[in-house]
Amino acid sequence: MAVALSVEMLFFSSLFLLPISVFSQNNGRVAVGSSRTASTGDSSSWLSPSGDFAFGFSPLGNNDLFLLSIWYAKIPETVVWHAYEDNNPVVAPGGSILNLTANGGLVLNNPQGGEIWQSGTTSGTVAIGVMKDTGNFVLQDENSGSLWETFSNPTDTFLPGQTIQRNGKLSSRQSKTNYTKGRFQLRLQDDGNLVLNTVNLPTDFANNPYFDTETTAGTVEGSEGRQLVFNSSGYMFVLRENGGRFTLTGPQGVSARDNYIRATLDFDGIFALYSHPKNFTGNADWSSPLWYKPDDDICQTLLEDMGVGVCGYNSVCKLKTDNRPTCECPEGFSFLDPNDIYRGCKPDFIQGCEEDELQGPRKDLYDVKVLTNTDWPTSDYVQLKPFTADKCNESCFQDCLCAVAVFRSETCWKKKLPLSNGRVDVSLNSKTFIKVRKDNATLQPPPKPIPDDKEKSRNAVIRVESALLGTSIFVNFVLSSAICLGIFFIFRKKPVRSSTDIVLDSNLRSFSYKELREATNGFNEELGKGAFGVVFKGVMQIGSGVEVAVKKLNYVMQDVEKEFKTELKVIGQTHHKNLVRLFGYCDEGQQRLLVYEFLRNGTLASFLFSDIKPSWRQRIEIAYGVAQGLLYLHEECSTQIIHCDIKPQNILLDDYYTARISDFGLAKLLLMNQSQTHTAIRGTKGYVAPEWFRNLPITTKVDVYSFGVVLLEIICCRRSVDMEGNCEERAILTYWVYDCYVEGGLDAVVDCEVEAMGDRTTLEKFVMVAIWCIQEDPSLRPTMKKVVQMLEGVVEVPVPPCPSPYTR
Repeated sequence: MAVALSVEMLFFSSLFLLPISVFSQNNGRVAVGSSRTASTGDSSSWLSPSGDFAFGFSPLGNNDLFLLSIWYAKIPETVVWHAYEDNNPVVAPGGSILNLTANGGLVLNNPQGGEIWQSGTTSGTVAIGVMKDTGNFVLQDENSGSLWETFSNPTDTFLPGQTIQRNGKLSSRQSKTNYTKGRFQLRLQDDGNLVLNTVNLPTDFANNPYFDTETTAGTVEGSEGRQLVFNSSGYMFVLRENGGRFTLTGPQGVSARDNYIRATLDFDGIFALYSHPKNFTGNADWSSPLWYKPDDDICQTLLEDMGVGVCGYNSVCKLKTDNRPTCECPEGFSFLDPNDIYRGCKPDFIQGCEEDELQGPRKDLYDVKVLTNTDWPTSDYVQLKPFTADKCNESCFQDCLCAVAVFRSETCWKKKLPLSNGRVDVSLNSKTFIKVRKDNATLQPPPKPIPDDKEKSRNAVIRVESALLGTSIFVNFVLSSAICLGIFFIFRKKPVRSSTDIVLDSNLRSFSYKELREATNGFNEELGKGAFGVVFKGVMQIGSGVEVAVKKLNYVMQDVEKEFKTELKVIGQTHHKNLVRLFGYCDEGQQRLLVYEFLRNGTLASFLFSDIKPSWRQRIEIAYGVAQGLLYLHEECSTQIIHCDIKPQNILLDDYYTARISDFGLAKLLLMNQSQTHTAIRGTKGYVAPEWFRNLPITTKVDVYSFGVVLLEIICCRRSVDMEGNCEERAILTYWVYDCYVEGGLDAVVDCEVEAMGDRTTLEKFVMVAIWCIQEDPSLRPTMKKVVQMLEGVVEVPVPPCPSPYTR
């Protein structure tokens, strides 16, 4: 009886274990109809029977984005496979759902139901999915035949039990945390040769290999390679057609039973074998490479016909003590992305024949820095021989095209930007002359002129006014009392206005209509016109005179009083380098005027859409400035502000071409504890977010959308809508740029501009950020804080989806 009771109790208690041991694990088997949701926690993945591998959603930082991937369940930061779409990782926003279907295989949908990715199948109907202990996820038919598997679609990692057939390949990442396809490739060629080579992104064109096994057809019949094998014991070899082996590596004294083993094509171009103990406590790391190829200096191995090299353009490749490459920028250059030193360097100055002519004599512009045994062998455009070192230096110095000259063996090689395949080679016995701008002259704002006596007097007046208005509570109290007393005597016969009639700011000055009419010479010089008024240039007689822009609001316009009060309240309380400053106002009878600082370089629209194309670097800085200004309005000032009409005409440029956002007349105010509001449609055609037309809540995401359009205009130097051109497919800028991005044709976006193409990383990043901003679904758009972080390279930019998947 006791035995029977014990058995019954054991059976009963085992029922409580079924959800864990059977339903959750189920020997790695996943039934058709099963799903996983992109979120943190165990519900986001399917485990292999041993629990070694997990398949599902791996979080990407803290931005509610997830990578569809396979990883070591006990080492979650080590991803061994991820889904690809057009060479980009498949990234899903939180709440996306992965379904296992009978006809489509794995199908990933975003929270709105739109399809992000589908595995597909070779043929047949899926009966079950299996997450195996090898790290392979397989879709099987009723006969357990493989219809699709991750091992047949590898990324950058090769696992024991995996094989690569002819024309199969591994592709590196762009960086440790950026899963986008990188420029290195491990490939078993059609002739049976296993090679490492670079590719010319965004195409798959392969350069000559920098490592190969030479397993092609030789004197012995059948000696060419048939497949690359990584067996379960940790041996890796090329299996020949005749059954022979070309051994790459054995297990290196590491037990495959007690250790995880993986081989990866790393983002620096090294193919390496690593191990990690299965039973570990604490923070055990992956081993140093047990084996790697190439085993000689990869900086020297990548030569002229092998692509850009390890370190990208304008950089220098060097080997570290562990024989891994690292990258440095020569003096006068800095990393395109400080978080990814392998992307290359950019000059900290603008060099060009026209720029040099405008700046003056070269001896006043450039210094020459001398290096030894440093070369960029693929960037020559002139070879001079016989020559001397001094002549080589002088020839490059006087040549506006020359960036670097290398002298050795009575020969001078002159080189132009961008410089490629930079390396240090002690065998060269050479001198390298690099031209560097003195004090980075072209990137610094011009020096402010030394004020004359009148200017000093004017500055003194302004300083006194500033002190009176902002430095002392006591003085402010006295001044306020005096102003109130003056107003009392001046307007004592007029009815007292309610305190709710107008919102005043103690930092704003009240002007009379007569003062402003005289300052603008009778409103004679018009600067611009908008829906709510006309802007005139004026000079306020303070000292030697201060130039201002006076916005005269149209009294006949509906809601002008409300508009006027909104501008006073909003602008008067904002202080940021990327916002236009409001000096004061006029509220006299029916007249409503605002007095702004005058910015002499005009609007961004006139700057971008003129006959002379602004430099790429200027445009980048302007984009940063606009983003910073919007971030301040949305998150950093005391009252959250939606601008509602971001466009190039409402962005001004100061003396140093710093972007300053203007015209808050259409701003919608939100309290800090509010997130959305409803209002009538506002804004300008071409920049208006879709939710304005769909009666959806209006949030700060409308400004994000408008910024995305403006960012594309800054990149392309063209208007968002151009119906006058001959090419219909280019008429709508947002559609055309996305098509170019998908097709890998960003050269056309910047019209093959040399400076922009030399900074391709930034170009691609800015385009991707813009596409995220113009998503029709507001929930997919990033906040301006995230936009700024992506532009600055603080966080990675995920691959954006089609911005308007339902309307195109």
